[in-house]
Amino acid sequence: MSVTTAALPAAAVPPAEAWSSVLDLPCELTVEVPVPGFKVRDLLYLAAEAVVETGCKPSSHVPVRVNGQLIAMAEFEVIGETLAVRLTELT
Repeated sequence: MSVTTAALPAAAVPPAEAWSSVLDLPCELTVEVPVPGFKVRDLLYLAAEAVVETGCKPSSHVPVRVNGQLIAMAEFEVIGETLAVRLTELT
């Protein structure tokens, strides 16, 4: 996995020594895609290669969480053949 970031202002980046003890700890990053009207019936019919319509437009803002904690809002973006997430707002 790779993370590409734009240049951040120096004030936005904490000193490396402040984070050195936790940099290698694993965390779970999730991007939530809402699927309005999804029912248990729909869940039971899911199979490999099923397509689930989300109702999200390509520029829809979706929540980004780390270990369950909301940290940002994002948009999906296609880069070549890769689906990517562009952070649009940090919370």
